[in-house]
Amino acid sequence: MPNGLLDDSSLRTHPEGFALALTIPWYRSLWLSSVSSLRLMVDGQEVPFEELSLELGGVRYALADLPAQSDTLWYLQEHPLLIAPRDTPLSLGERHQIQLMGELRLPYMQIAPGQDGGPGIYVPNFVNQTLELTVTDSAAPAPELTTSLTPAPPKAEDDPFSLGLTLYSASAEFRAGWYDFDGLLNRVAELGIGPGIEIVASQVLPTYPKVTDDFARSWQAAFDKHGFVASSFGANLDMGRRRDRDMTPDEEYEFTQTLFHGAKRLGFPLVRIQSAKPELLRRLLPLAEDLELKLAYEIHAPLGPNSPEIMKVREVYADLDSPLLGFVADFSSTMHSMSPTLLRAVRRAGLDHEAVQTLQAIWATDAPMRARQEDFIGYLRGRDFDPARLGSFAHLAFNMHGHVSPKEWADIMPQIMHVHAKFYDIDEQGNEPAIDYPELVRVFVEGGYRGFWSSEWEGHAFAELGEVDPLLLVRKQHDLIRSSMRAALMSA
Repeated sequence: MPNGLLDDSSLRTHPEGFALALTIPWYRSLWLSSVSSLRLMVDGQEVPFEELSLELGGVRYALADLPAQSDTLWYLQEHPLLIAPRDTPLSLGERHQIQLMGELRLPYMQIAPGQDGGPGIYVPNFVNQTLELTVTDSAAPAPELTTSLTPAPPKAEDDPFSLGLTLYSASAEFRAGWYDFDGLLNRVAELGIGPGIEIVASQVLPTYPKVTDDFARSWQAAFDKHGFVASSFGANLDMGRRRDRDMTPDEEYEFTQTLFHGAKRLGFPLVRIQSAKPELLRRLLPLAEDLELKLAYEIHAPLGPNSPEIMKVREVYADLDSPLLGFVADFSSTMHSMSPTLLRAVRRAGLDHEAVQTLQAIWATDAPMRARQEDFIGYLRGRDFDPARLGSFAHLAFNMHGHVSPKEWADIMPQIMHVHAKFYDIDEQGNEPAIDYPELVRVFVEGGYRGFWSSEWEGHAFAELGEVDPLLLVRKQHDLIRSSMRAALMSA
């Protein structure tokens, strides 16, 4: 997903001067407190920080007040206005060079917890855009999307897995407003994708973390219309929602409790959990039992089933000894190379051939993720290349691409409750060039897994908006998984 706060239609007329319609440079909704800084240059001249204000939902905020707005949600599809005063307001059709620099803190991606009641350290997202923009008064219209695939074949009786997708696969298009929620589900049905539907709650709930009556009604109507099945409810834990401190244990429980009740209301049998803190899980288990919810901790790149961090979770599970506890297997953990989509993105950001080769060589080593990140960032600085030019890519290249052997999934197969069939590309031969899907299917067929494989296209983290149609790619990936399933069954 383009790592930007601006697009081609961001520069807007405003009676006080002009405004910029901002877009969240991430895949999910964030709290306004996540905005750490914004700095604006217009035609080479900086607009004083104290003159800027942000308007969201009809409320104006001084930029200095944003860190305190931990209860104000910036919903993914909302475009707040960054308002700048000017003696003579800009007119329609004027063209100006706009540079916007920003830093956001991702409140659920904790690097280190706070000490002595202070705030923790969280993954930052840096944005630095310079665009020539024309003043307009509206957003660009969504493009027409076409379907050029034959209908999907029905599930065969002996297919070991049920297929579906996470709506996260269309993150960039949903963020851009190409779909509303109903339109997105209609498109999924049109392409014959399903029946499993997974959501990331922080992405699709306009009232996150709560599920409202209106949302529940529209959800049920779409499921009745299309015959979908709720598969997995993705729950984050926004420990860094406040800027002055991390959540307390009671706040973590209350936040998660709200999400669990929302999952139950929408008919989900499983919640993908983010935290496996023993005391939090101990408190949550009675609630999960009452709501009949399975809790599955996601194993995601760069970790694998036998990584030290996951071994600690496995030890917690053994201690709690509950059949409701398990794992989501995310295939980002088991890649044999870096995705072509990522490599295209870093080339666009300015990496030359040598730097791209170095990136891949560092990625392929067995050093811990943080060490590989620091090695690569050190290499860039040694070449006088500012890592901030890559936005979050300097980190995401390593924590979104793992190289654990697919065979390791067999070590925890009885505890795998859901699969994120992560992918980035489908080539002309119908294969994923960086992930060995036939081998993964074989491991899961032989291991006796019989749940959902939820397609998760994550190329939006690196691809330009409109570069591909991710839902068409999901259909092609389903074809790959089906053929791999049937080949595995024949050779079993």
